[in-house]
Amino acid sequence: MRNRRQWPLLLSLPLAFLLAALCAASAVAQQQPSAGTPPAPAKPRPAPAPKPAAPAAGAPAVKPAVPPGVASGAQPRLLGQYADWGAYTASPGGKKICFAIAKPQTSETNPPGRPRNPAYMFISTRPAEKVTNEVSIIIGYPFKPASEATAAVGSSTFALYTQQDGAWIKNAAEEANMVNALRSGQTAVVKGVSARGTQSTDTFNLRGLAQALDRTGQECK
Repeated sequence: MRNRRQWPLLLSLPLAFLLAALCAASAVAQQQPSAGTPPAPAKPRPAPAPKPAAPAAGAPAVKPAVPPGVASGAQPRLLGQYADWGAYTASPGGKKICFAIAKPQTSETNPPGRPRNPAYMFISTRPAEKVTNEVSIIIGYPFKPASEATAAVGSSTFALYTQQDGAWIKNAAEEANMVNALRSGQTAVVKGVSARGTQSTDTFNLRGLAQALDRTGQECK
Protein backbone atom coordinates (compact mmCIF):
# COMPACT_ATOMS: atom_id res chain seq x y z
CA MET A 1 0.00 0.00 0.00
CA ARG A 2 1.25 3.48 -0.79
CA ASN A 3 2.75 5.45 2.05
CA ARG A 4 0.98 8.78 1.58
CA ARG A 5 3.29 10.44 4.12
CA GLN A 6 6.49 9.89 2.18
CA TRP A 7 7.79 12.82 0.10
CA PRO A 8 7.69 11.96 -3.62
CA LEU A 9 11.08 12.08 -5.30
CA LEU A 10 9.65 13.89 -8.29
CA LEU A 11 9.05 16.97 -6.19
CA SER A 12 12.71 16.91 -5.08
CA LEU A 13 13.55 17.92 -8.64
CA PRO A 14 14.17 21.66 -8.83
CA LEU A 15 11.42 23.52 -10.65
CA ALA A 16 14.13 24.58 -13.09
CA PHE A 17 14.30 20.98 -14.28
CA LEU A 18 10.54 20.86 -14.77
CA LEU A 19 10.73 24.12 -16.70
CA ALA A 20 13.50 22.63 -18.80
CA ALA A 21 11.36 19.57 -19.45
CA LEU A 22 8.52 21.68 -20.76
CA CYS A 23 10.86 23.74 -22.93
CA ALA A 24 12.23 20.55 -24.42
CA ALA A 25 8.71 19.18 -24.93
CA SER A 26 7.71 22.29 -26.86
CA ALA A 27 10.79 22.06 -29.05
CA VAL A 28 10.14 18.40 -29.79
CA ALA A 29 6.54 19.07 -30.73
CA GLN A 30 7.60 21.71 -33.24
CA GLN A 31 10.88 20.33 -34.58
CA GLN A 32 10.91 16.68 -33.44
CA PRO A 33 14.61 16.49 -32.57
CA SER A 34 16.04 13.33 -31.05
CA ALA A 35 15.33 12.71 -27.39
CA GLY A 36 17.95 14.17 -25.10
CA THR A 37 18.58 16.20 -22.00
CA PRO A 38 16.23 19.20 -21.67
CA PRO A 39 18.16 22.49 -21.59
CA ALA A 40 18.37 24.38 -18.31
CA PRO A 41 16.44 27.65 -18.26
CA ALA A 42 18.26 30.95 -17.96
CA LYS A 43 16.71 31.82 -14.61
CA PRO A 44 16.11 28.66 -12.55
CA ARG A 45 13.50 28.79 -9.82
CA PRO A 46 13.69 27.03 -6.45
CA ALA A 47 12.23 23.56 -6.12
CA PRO A 48 8.50 23.30 -5.41
CA ALA A 49 7.42 22.12 -2.01
CA PRO A 50 7.40 18.34 -1.52
CA LYS A 51 4.12 16.53 -1.18
CA PRO A 52 2.77 16.70 2.37
CA ALA A 53 0.63 14.15 4.10
CA ALA A 54 -3.07 14.88 3.92
CA PRO A 55 -3.80 16.74 7.16
CA ALA A 56 -6.16 15.18 9.64
CA ALA A 57 -9.39 17.00 10.40
CA GLY A 58 -8.66 19.95 12.64
CA ALA A 59 -4.89 19.49 12.42
CA PRO A 60 -2.79 22.60 11.83
CA ALA A 61 -1.15 22.94 8.43
CA VAL A 62 2.45 21.77 8.35
CA LYS A 63 4.90 23.99 6.58
CA PRO A 64 6.78 21.79 4.12
CA ALA A 65 10.54 21.92 3.86
CA VAL A 66 12.14 22.89 0.56
CA PRO A 67 14.35 19.97 -0.49
CA PRO A 68 18.01 20.58 -1.36
CA GLY A 69 19.19 20.52 -4.97
CA VAL A 70 19.66 17.08 -6.48
CA ALA A 71 22.82 15.73 -8.07
CA SER A 72 23.69 16.96 -11.54
CA GLY A 73 23.12 13.49 -13.00
CA ALA A 74 19.43 13.68 -12.02
CA GLN A 75 18.42 16.07 -14.81
CA PRO A 76 15.38 14.67 -16.64
CA ARG A 77 15.83 12.80 -19.90
CA LEU A 78 13.13 13.00 -22.55
CA LEU A 79 11.59 9.64 -23.41
CA GLY A 80 9.10 10.95 -25.96
CA GLN A 81 6.72 13.78 -26.80
CA TYR A 82 3.04 12.90 -27.29
CA ALA A 83 0.96 15.90 -28.35
CA ASP A 84 0.76 18.14 -25.26
CA TRP A 85 2.46 15.67 -22.92
CA GLY A 86 6.15 14.90 -22.50
CA ALA A 87 7.38 11.64 -20.95
CA TYR A 88 10.58 11.90 -18.89
CA THR A 89 12.79 9.90 -16.58
CA ALA A 90 15.30 11.02 -13.94
CA SER A 91 17.17 9.56 -10.98
CA PRO A 92 17.29 12.03 -8.06
CA GLY A 93 19.25 10.51 -5.22
CA GLY A 94 19.92 7.45 -7.37
CA LYS A 95 16.25 6.43 -7.32
CA LYS A 96 14.67 6.22 -10.74
CA ILE A 97 11.43 8.03 -11.43
CA CYS A 98 9.34 8.51 -14.56
CA PHE A 99 6.77 11.21 -15.17
CA ALA A 100 4.45 12.73 -17.74
CA ILE A 101 4.18 16.50 -17.65
CA ALA A 102 2.16 19.25 -19.37
CA LYS A 103 1.26 22.88 -18.85
CA PRO A 104 -2.29 24.25 -19.13
CA GLN A 105 -3.77 25.00 -22.51
CA THR A 106 -5.49 28.02 -20.94
CA SER A 107 -5.18 29.77 -17.57
CA GLU A 108 -7.56 32.34 -16.11
CA THR A 109 -7.80 34.26 -12.85
CA ASN A 110 -10.64 36.13 -11.17
CA PRO A 111 -9.97 39.04 -10.75
CA PRO A 112 -8.31 38.83 -14.17
CA GLY A 113 -4.64 39.55 -14.78
CA ARG A 114 -3.32 38.47 -11.38
CA PRO A 115 0.38 37.48 -11.65
CA ARG A 116 1.25 33.79 -11.20
CA ASN A 117 4.12 31.45 -11.75
CA PRO A 118 3.59 28.76 -14.42
CA ALA A 119 1.21 25.90 -13.59
CA TYR A 120 1.87 22.23 -14.41
CA MET A 121 0.26 18.83 -14.09
CA PHE A 122 2.46 15.80 -13.84
CA ILE A 123 1.84 12.11 -13.22
CA SER A 124 4.75 10.26 -11.66
CA THR A 125 5.83 6.68 -11.09
CA ARG A 126 8.44 5.84 -8.45
CA PRO A 127 9.29 2.11 -8.42
CA ALA A 128 11.44 2.34 -5.29
CA GLU A 129 8.39 3.55 -3.35
CA LYS A 130 5.95 1.28 -5.21
CA VAL A 131 4.03 4.34 -6.40
CA THR A 132 2.43 4.27 -9.85
CA ASN A 133 0.79 7.18 -11.67
CA GLU A 134 0.52 9.68 -8.84
CA VAL A 135 -1.20 12.89 -9.98
CA SER A 136 0.33 16.16 -8.78
CA ILE A 137 -0.39 19.75 -9.75
CA ILE A 138 1.76 22.84 -9.26
CA ILE A 139 -0.60 25.78 -9.46
CA GLY A 140 1.77 28.76 -9.57
CA TYR A 141 0.80 30.50 -6.31
CA PRO A 142 0.35 29.61 -2.62
CA PHE A 143 -3.11 28.20 -2.06
CA LYS A 144 -5.39 29.65 0.57
CA PRO A 145 -4.50 27.80 3.80
CA ALA A 146 -6.73 24.80 4.55
CA SER A 147 -8.53 25.21 1.22
CA GLU A 148 -9.34 22.50 -1.28
CA ALA A 149 -9.00 22.58 -5.05
CA THR A 150 -10.87 20.53 -7.64
CA ALA A 151 -10.03 18.74 -10.88
CA ALA A 152 -12.93 18.10 -13.25
CA VAL A 153 -12.51 15.52 -16.00
CA GLY A 154 -15.63 15.04 -18.08
CA SER A 155 -18.52 14.40 -15.69
CA SER A 156 -16.21 13.45 -12.80
CA THR A 157 -14.87 15.93 -10.24
CA PHE A 158 -12.07 15.03 -7.83
CA ALA A 159 -11.33 16.88 -4.58
CA LEU A 160 -7.70 17.92 -4.10
CA TYR A 161 -5.97 18.83 -0.87
CA THR A 162 -3.46 21.65 -1.04
CA GLN A 163 -0.22 22.72 0.58
CA GLN A 164 1.73 25.79 -0.49
CA ASP A 165 1.60 25.72 -4.33
CA GLY A 166 0.89 21.99 -4.69
CA ALA A 167 -2.31 19.93 -4.94
CA TRP A 168 -2.90 16.18 -4.72
CA ILE A 169 -6.00 14.00 -4.73
CA LYS A 170 -7.66 14.02 -1.33
CA ASN A 171 -8.92 10.45 -1.40
CA ALA A 172 -6.07 8.18 -2.44
CA ALA A 173 -8.53 5.38 -3.19
CA GLU A 174 -9.90 7.49 -6.08
CA GLU A 175 -6.55 8.11 -7.74
CA ALA A 176 -6.77 5.12 -10.10
CA ASN A 177 -10.23 6.31 -11.20
CA MET A 178 -8.83 9.78 -11.76
CA VAL A 179 -5.98 8.47 -13.90
CA ASN A 180 -8.41 6.38 -15.96
CA ALA A 181 -10.58 9.46 -16.47
CA LEU A 182 -7.55 11.49 -17.52
CA ARG A 183 -6.48 8.79 -19.98
CA SER A 184 -9.83 8.79 -21.75
CA GLY A 185 -10.83 12.42 -21.26
CA GLN A 186 -10.36 15.48 -23.43
CA THR A 187 -9.61 18.14 -20.83
CA ALA A 188 -8.97 18.48 -17.11
CA VAL A 189 -10.12 21.71 -15.46
CA VAL A 190 -8.34 22.56 -12.20
CA LYS A 191 -9.79 25.27 -9.94
CA GLY A 192 -8.37 26.72 -6.75
CA VAL A 193 -8.14 29.83 -4.58
CA SER A 194 -4.93 31.63 -3.69
CA ALA A 195 -3.95 32.99 -0.29
CA ARG A 196 -4.94 36.43 -1.62
CA GLY A 197 -8.38 35.21 -2.65
CA THR A 198 -7.67 34.97 -6.37
CA GLN A 199 -9.69 32.26 -8.08
CA SER A 200 -7.87 30.37 -10.83
CA THR A 201 -9.05 28.04 -13.58
CA ASP A 202 -6.48 26.02 -15.53
CA THR A 203 -7.55 23.80 -18.43
CA PHE A 204 -5.18 21.01 -19.42
CA ASN A 205 -5.52 19.34 -22.82
CA LEU A 206 -5.28 15.56 -22.38
CA ARG A 207 -4.21 14.72 -25.93
CA GLY A 208 -1.25 12.35 -25.80
CA LEU A 209 -1.46 11.65 -22.07
CA ALA A 210 -2.38 7.98 -22.49
CA GLN A 211 0.63 7.43 -24.77
CA ALA A 212 2.93 9.33 -22.40
CA LEU A 213 1.78 7.18 -19.48
CA ASP A 214 2.28 4.02 -21.51
CA ARG A 215 5.85 5.16 -22.20
CA THR A 216 6.65 6.00 -18.58
CA GLY A 217 5.10 2.70 -17.56
CA GLN A 218 7.48 0.85 -19.86
CA GLU A 219 10.49 2.76 -18.53
CA CYS A 220 9.62 2.42 -14.84
CA LYS A 221 8.19 -1.07 -14.52
